[in-house]
Amino acid sequence: MTALGLLYGTAPGRLLLRGLTRPWFSRLGGRVMDSRLSALAVPGFIRRHHIDMDGCVKDRFSSFNDFFTRALVPAARPVDPGPDALVSPCDGRLSLWPIRPDGRFPVKGTAYTLAGLLRDEALAAQFAGGTLWLFRLCPEDYHRYIWPADGVPGPAVRIPGLYHTVQPQEKGQRPVYHENTREYRLLDTAFGALLIMEVGAMLVGRIENLPVTGPVVRGQEKGYFAFGGSTVILITKKDAVLPDGPFAAADGEELFVRQGQRVGTVTATK
Repeated sequence: MTALGLLYGTAPGRLLLRGLTRPWFSRLGGRVMDSRLSALAVPGFIRRHHIDMDGCVKDRFSSFNDFFTRALVPAARPVDPGPDALVSPCDGRLSLWPIRPDGRFPVKGTAYTLAGLLRDEALAAQFAGGTLWLFRLCPEDYHRYIWPADGVPGPAVRIPGLYHTVQPQEKGQRPVYHENTREYRLLDTAFGALLIMEVGAMLVGRIENLPVTGPVVRGQEKGYFAFGGSTVILITKKDAVLPDGPFAAADGEELFVRQGQRVGTVTATK
């Protein structure tokens, strides 16, 4: 049994988990990863995970988090130019989940509701029958993310919570996306409202969204996660965007995508 399996699958592990998922634990981990001493772990992490450093803006880092939140040159993550494209906001593993008319959707054996995810029944009702695009990032992934479409963003809404892991084998144990700290904005686009949400995870003490004033453009940097696995969620309205190519037939399977890659085709306008 893995360490995460022991935490989530045994009584002593679940007792320990009560402390590990609290915000203070992730904040403590963040302070360690911000320390100059943590930079010593960077070369080994790069080798162990075979991370391609080509295109990185810099090659020396003051801390592990400085490396983890590294920026790439724009050419390293080109953005699909198609006018009808919805693009991936990040590197990660994409799975798609249809939202039932009653607002329910299952993820890896766990039942969720949009109302529970958003803590807003009226807003959830707007997306009933739509699609939830779930991008799961692992620690070795590039952890900056972009706006996936042109539009005018609404105010940020932050929902405080815990910091469970988002590893797939543990998601069936608890409704982590209902419990974890998360932040979302509505984006008013040419094809209607699009919701974009960032979800924190164990040891992700910071969701760092950049301030915006006025419209944003597809490919514009939106923010980044500090150390740990994490998730970006897009929610589109019914029939507004259709998944492209292999994503249309994935049926909940996770497929790796790159930031800026086309993942859907806009099929509706306001």
